[in-house]
Amino acid sequence: MAGGFVSQTPGVRNYNYKLTPKVFVTCFIGAFGGLIFGYDLGISGGVTSMEPFLEEFFPYVYKKMKNAHENEYCRFDSQLLTLFTSSLYVAALISSLFASTITRVFGRKWSMFLGGFTFFVGSAFNGFAQNIAMLLIGRILLGFGVGFANQSVPVYLSEMAPPNLRGAFNNGFQVAIIFGIVVATIINYFTAQMKGNIGWRISLGLACVPSVMIMIGALILPDTPNSLIERGYTEEAKQMLQSIRGTTEVEEEFQDLVDASEESKQVKHPWKNILLPRYRPQLIMTCFIPFFQQLTGINVITFYAPVLFQTLGFGSKASLLSAMVTGIIELLCTFVSVFTVDRFGRRILFLQGGIQMLISQIAIGAMIGVKFGVAGTGNIGKADANLIVALICIYVAGFAWSWGPLGWLVPSEISPLEIRSAAQAINVAVNMFFTFLVAQLFLTMLCHMKFGLFFFFAFFVFIMTIFIYMMLPETKNVPIEEMNRVWKAHWFWGRFIPDEAVGKGVAEMQQKSV
Repeated sequence: MAGGFVSQTPGVRNYNYKLTPKVFVTCFIGAFGGLIFGYDLGISGGVTSMEPFLEEFFPYVYKKMKNAHENEYCRFDSQLLTLFTSSLYVAALISSLFASTITRVFGRKWSMFLGGFTFFVGSAFNGFAQNIAMLLIGRILLGFGVGFANQSVPVYLSEMAPPNLRGAFNNGFQVAIIFGIVVATIINYFTAQMKGNIGWRISLGLACVPSVMIMIGALILPDTPNSLIERGYTEEAKQMLQSIRGTTEVEEEFQDLVDASEESKQVKHPWKNILLPRYRPQLIMTCFIPFFQQLTGINVITFYAPVLFQTLGFGSKASLLSAMVTGIIELLCTFVSVFTVDRFGRRILFLQGGIQMLISQIAIGAMIGVKFGVAGTGNIGKADANLIVALICIYVAGFAWSWGPLGWLVPSEISPLEIRSAAQAINVAVNMFFTFLVAQLFLTMLCHMKFGLFFFFAFFVFIMTIFIYMMLPETKNVPIEEMNRVWKAHWFWGRFIPDEAVGKGVAEMQQKSV
């Protein structure tokens, strides 16, 4: 049943709308774009811990792993092995920059389709790989797919969703990512038990399934009213807005979209204009939020969970099982954000999750330091190992309802239309760049920094929590084209936003701001 809502945020326009089945189904299908990113995140770490895969392509690492007397911190240290994982993210970084133009000119859905297609081709290369070159070519093609999908899907969801539920619908992207991770770890658990080279080939080759899902989804999805107006289809945009809002009374919201589009057309060079002072809040946030998201250390867990658990003394099968458990916990806890982000807001989840991650990371680093020391030659008992897994799960839960989904939601909802595609491209590019660095350097950093690596990430969690507290205003329930009012009311960012960029309602918000 459709439900009626009216935005009640002070200082912004109130839009009448209903939660219609169409917008729910549309956003549900649109969120499929997160599946390809999640599947790759989950599958790559498991595959790199499979002995037949290592013996086939990375025999040096395989021999080190089999050496029982090797320093536990360094047993998997190999730049070539990490390049297998991290090469995808360089390709995603590059493709996200091109994707912004395609997303703006041809619409969000065709950027999603192209992402699914290139991911499909990459999965074929990896599944049939005969040498390192085929593996890396496949990873690069997968990266192109991830870059296009990650650039377009969050923007699509933010533009289709009603303001009062934008957080919940946009968080569907993160749910899809985590669901892909969980499915991948389950597949890895079973394929790792297959003899010969068939197991890892199945794991890598099945990436074609989520890619087909996003291609089919993109073909049947409508485009967003914002994108239709941007490309000159004004009447179709109004009909689409009426359809997804469940009412014909959309004049006020429609006019805001048209006004935003007219303003955006005055911006001929969004990549140049985003550097202007009036867009300083959006530029800083779209750079720092993905930067901090990767320096939470979450992808250390996601990429290398099986490797990390083997380092802690778990067997190969047990390490994959532990990775599966943490993935399921992350999926379940992501729903906490889905159901609370539009009720309690973005800031409270960011701050609570940051504190939880900080405490658990310090505890993990301390326990590993006590058990393995600096030399990395100690032993860890079953009870202590299980406690570390529990602490990792607490850490993952904190990330799952804070920096995980909000790291994609907030950058996608804060930018005006004239710079939105460029801002989201920057968001994805920064995310992929630091994902690449973490993936490429983690095993080497673990080898040299040892248990101090967890304190390294804890330090950044502390900094990012302070940053959110001081610099990020609350954006819940604010219509996406009205976001400048929030920045104008902020104690620091308000000086960058000209009065003409916000119109009516500024004084009221400034009086209510702290």
